[in-house]
Amino acid sequence: MRDEAVRDLHTVRDFIRWGVSRFTENELYFGHGTDNALDESLALVLHALHLPFGLPDSLLEGRLTQAEKVSVVELLVQRIEQRLPAAYLTNKALFCGIPFYVDERVLVPRSPIAELIEQQFAPWVEPDEVTQILDLCTGSGCIAIASAYMFPNAQVDGVDISEDALVVAGINTERHKLASRLNLIPSDLFNGVAGKKYQIIVSNPPYVDADDIASMPKEFHQEPAIGLASGADGLDITRKILSQAADYLTPQGILVVEVGNSEAALQKQLPNLPFMWLDFERGGDGVFLLTHEQLLEHKDEIQKWASN
Repeated sequence: MRDEAVRDLHTVRDFIRWGVSRFTENELYFGHGTDNALDESLALVLHALHLPFGLPDSLLEGRLTQAEKVSVVELLVQRIEQRLPAAYLTNKALFCGIPFYVDERVLVPRSPIAELIEQQFAPWVEPDEVTQILDLCTGSGCIAIASAYMFPNAQVDGVDISEDALVVAGINTERHKLASRLNLIPSDLFNGVAGKKYQIIVSNPPYVDADDIASMPKEFHQEPAIGLASGADGLDITRKILSQAADYLTPQGILVVEVGNSEAALQKQLPNLPFMWLDFERGGDGVFLLTHEQLLEHKDEIQKWASN
């Protein structure tokens, strides 16, 4: 496969097409920044050739050198044989239109919460009044860093139990020159921020239930399990967040949490909680919002549920 491609293909367009054909033939899964074989192949070919997106069509007809052919084919074959998401092969991912460094120590950024950040969590907060934001389970730091950009008056805390994830978040913090406003804290959820209060607590925690973990495509199993698995019903981490969040919110504060496919289980287990399930123009679901007042009002119910 490698030798034939290097011998018979010549142009940028040739290699993009070849990648699409091979990805489709091998039934790859796309869901880590792209959702189809064409976009995935395009991203990898351009990366291997050090070319930007948005090339004029004339450049797609450019012929590759022998060394470039080998480089492109090796990257495309690696995607097929190892089932690594493209973001791990390029060490690049976009979130809120912002570039991030990623590798196998963190999940590939893809949360619909990006839309909320871009909208400055309107209409639930006054952006100019937001001075403290907490990102629980920060991973690569994408939510924390995007929030720091959108709320220039805010100090942002990004916490994670994974030291490996915090190393990656540190790389991104330095690249975006936000070290003065973004604190990265090793912490099991709220343990490392005792006594602090936030106007916004946001989290994309592990939320995949045991059945979904077992049936996920191979690409997802390349991501750190600590960032995905959350018990039999996918809600182990969410229980802890809901039971403690009120103590760390200001009176007008909000809690935003992504639970993905575990939404149905959460609604069934807490039917009286007034979850606001948010809609997204670019797709995605399973993200709820609760206010500090609502968390206090239902505190007993939440505590009883969380302790079971």
